[in-house]
Amino acid sequence: MVNVFIQAVNRRSLALIACESLFITAAVALIAYLMYGSQPGPFLMTPNLALKSLLIAFMCQVCLYYADLYEFGMTSDRRELFARILKAVGISSIMMGALYFWFPGLIIGSGVVQITAVIAVALAIGWRITFVWLTRRVAPRQRFLIVGTSATARNFARELQSREEVGVTIVGFVDAEPATDVIGSFDDIPAIVRARSVDRVVVSLADARGKLPMETLLQMKLDGVTFDHLASVYEEYTGKIAVENLRPSWLIFADGFRKTRRHAIVKRAVDVAIAAAALLVLTPVLVAIAIAIRLTSRGPVFYRQRRVGQNGQLFHVHKFRSMCQDAEAASGAVWAAKGDARITPLGRILRRTRLDELPQFWNILCGHMSLVGPRPERPEFVGALSQQIRFYAQRHIVKPGLTGWAQVRYTYGASVEDALEKLQYDLFYIKHMSITMDLMIMLETVKTVILRRGA
Repeated sequence: MVNVFIQAVNRRSLALIACESLFITAAVALIAYLMYGSQPGPFLMTPNLALKSLLIAFMCQVCLYYADLYEFGMTSDRRELFARILKAVGISSIMMGALYFWFPGLIIGSGVVQITAVIAVALAIGWRITFVWLTRRVAPRQRFLIVGTSATARNFARELQSREEVGVTIVGFVDAEPATDVIGSFDDIPAIVRARSVDRVVVSLADARGKLPMETLLQMKLDGVTFDHLASVYEEYTGKIAVENLRPSWLIFADGFRKTRRHAIVKRAVDVAIAAAALLVLTPVLVAIAIAIRLTSRGPVFYRQRRVGQNGQLFHVHKFRSMCQDAEAASGAVWAAKGDARITPLGRILRRTRLDELPQFWNILCGHMSLVGPRPERPEFVGALSQQIRFYAQRHIVKPGLTGWAQVRYTYGASVEDALEKLQYDLFYIKHMSITMDLMIMLETVKTVILRRGA
């Protein structure tokens, strides 16, 4: 599970978060000391001050997280970086003001938060610019040689090259057949590794099975060269399992895919507790949405639809109706599309904010679904997708979820290609399933909803 966490929040992001937390906490403590440290009383560097400083730093970093400022690709534009940081720090100041109103005992001193907000903006901008420079110029980078030129291998290389934060350099490809971007044949691997200081040789067995000079590579392995299966490295760096050219033997012998009784009991207890609490707390919201649907369009408030659950069992998922009544009477089962005319004006708002999914907490209480898991699909689509996509049926070995790894890592899917992409994330989740990962996905889901992604 540690590797999964590091994959989702990589080492560079962890270093960024840790240092930023230290800087903001130290800034709060220093400002408080300069403003009030000379006054009598047990104020200077007390545990009380440390906890209050950590609270301000925590609130700032939560807002920075929800502004996507720990996603490196989101902040390459410095103007965008400045705007996001200013917005995040401003919201954190408002939240701290509300917190101080309700809990005045948390106040460090008058003016500390306001001055900290200004310094936090400068710190966050300066530190990020410095951090990006350090990661590009100073931080160690791993050098990969990729054996094979399949579509999966090429897509993997493109993805790593586009993500500066992972710290990987693609030396090139080797293959049996010459090509413009191939730097050698299989027999050239030892010379390329020595000449180009390769750290890891990533092998696509679908391209290289039966063609590699195994005796030579074995000697290289014994001499300390690292060899990895493309499927394993792809999983490590992308958070998904590449199903193209994947053999069942890899799934059988790979680590993970463990379902224990203890995990099932804890997961079910968490599902019931959160679903019951959500239905209780959100009752006024549910009633308001039901009234709004009744007033704005003809038809029932709720919509029941057959979905495929665990082990292929069918159940009815409950949603607030977001389409016109009898929307599929003429067309039959079809995916929703952008600008779909069947969606009502209120339905567009409900879908964009995911409020139409709230009745599924009842499905969770009934045991048909879990809070986290692969999204349940309609049986009309499952049959066709199972024939077109390998391993698609394997996503049904766990309960479907209200949210999932695919939902926070990929946009809304409405095609076979999207279903394939989401399956790769679903298989990754099933392989590494744990309560810790579920909690991480729930936090990401809140951010996805707030930023209105993939609706």
